[in-house]
Amino acid sequence: MRLRSILSKGLPAGLSAVMLLSTPVMAAKKPKLDVGPPIAMSDSFRADLAQAEAAMRSGDVTTAGTRINALVPTNDFETYTVAGLRFELATRRRDVQAQRIALTDLFKTSALPKKDAPRLRYVAGYLSYVVGNYDDATAQLDYARTLGYDGVDATLLRADIALRRNKPKDARVFVQQALAQQRASGKPVPLPWIDRSISMAYQAGDWNEVGQLYRERLLQTSERGEWRSALTNYLAAASVDKELELDLYRLQAANGAMASERDYQAYAQLAEKAGYFAEAKSVIEAGRSAGKLTTTQPITSALLKSVTPKATKELAALPAQAKKAAAASSGKEAVEVGDSYFALSQFPQAVEQYRLALSKGGVDAGRVNTRLGVALARSGDLANGQAALAQASGNWASVAGFWSVWVAKQSQKAA
Repeated sequence: MRLRSILSKGLPAGLSAVMLLSTPVMAAKKPKLDVGPPIAMSDSFRADLAQAEAAMRSGDVTTAGTRINALVPTNDFETYTVAGLRFELATRRRDVQAQRIALTDLFKTSALPKKDAPRLRYVAGYLSYVVGNYDDATAQLDYARTLGYDGVDATLLRADIALRRNKPKDARVFVQQALAQQRASGKPVPLPWIDRSISMAYQAGDWNEVGQLYRERLLQTSERGEWRSALTNYLAAASVDKELELDLYRLQAANGAMASERDYQAYAQLAEKAGYFAEAKSVIEAGRSAGKLTTTQPITSALLKSVTPKATKELAALPAQAKKAAAASSGKEAVEVGDSYFALSQFPQAVEQYRLALSKGGVDAGRVNTRLGVALARSGDLANGQAALAQASGNWASVAGFWSVWVAKQSQKAA
C-alpha cells in the first residue's frame, strides 16, 4: 500500500514551511516513515481502496474523494490507511484544514509507527499555524519536542508564532536559538535568516549583535555593495567614537566600496578632524579621480585647501616625533606616531610603532591591537594580522571584527 509515499509528501506545495524567514525548511526535510504496522485489510476493503488509489493516481480528485469517503474501515490499520489517503487528497486540494483533521485521525490510531510521530506532530503544528490556531500549533510543537523532535524548522515556527502574537522579544530569542542550531550543524546560516535577525537586533538596540550578524553575513557574501551596506547601516545605528568610525571608513575604502559623494566627504572630514591631514587630502583626490567629487564641490574644495599645507607639515614632523616616541617612558607617543604612519598607509612603519607602544604600556590596547592587526595584514602578514585583531577588546572589538572578515577574505584569495 502507499501510505508511506502519502505521508512523505509533507505539506502543500503552495505553502512555505516558515513564513517568518521565507525559507522552505520543511520542504528539505520530508517525513521519513519506517516499515509500519502489519497490513491487516479485508478483501472488500482492499478492493475499494485500490479503486480510490487508482483515481488518486489518475489525478481525478473528485472521484478519489467520493471513493475515499465511501471507505468503511473495520480495524485500526484500515482507519490508519483511510486517514493517510484523506491527508493526500487534502494535500492535492491544498485544503490545510482537511490535512490537519486527517492528521488528528491518524494520531488516534495505534497503527501509526512511533518513529514517525515526532515529525508528524511538527507537521500538525505547522498546519495549525497556517490556519491561525496558534494555541494548538504551540501545543503540537511542545508534543513533538517531548517525542524528540526539536529541529531548526520547529524553532523558526515558534518564532513566527511569537511575532504573530505581537511578542517580538520572544520571537527574537527563538530566532537566536535557530541560528545557533544551524551553526552547530556546520551549515551556513541562510542570508534571509541573518537579515531578519539584524532587523530584530536593530529594534532591540543590540549593536554588538548587529555588528556580529553583519560580519557573519559578509563572510558569506562580500561584494562591494554588501560591504558598503553593512558598514553604513552599522554606523547609522551604533554609537561609536570618531576614531572607530574612521577605521570603518578606511575598511570601506579598502574594499573599493566608496560609492558616493557622501562617502568621500564624510571620510575626509573625519580624517581632518582627527589630525590626519595627508589622509584627508588623499581621500579628496581619490574621490575626484573616481568621479564622485568635483573640483567645484564647495565643502571638499575648502577642505582640500585647508589640509594641503598641514599635510606637508605633518609629513615633515614625523621623524622627530618617532625619535621622541622611542625615548618616552610610556607608549602614548608611539601610538600617535603609529597612527600617523597608519593614516599615510605606511604600514610597516606603523607596525613598528604599535609594537613599541605595546611594549612600553600605558595605552589603549584595544585600539593599538586593532590598528596593529590591520597594519600587519595590509603589509602582507595576514596570519599575524588576524592574531592581533583577535586581541582587540572593549569598544574596538567590533571594528576589529569587521577587519577580521576582510583579512579572512584576503586569506581565501591568497590560498
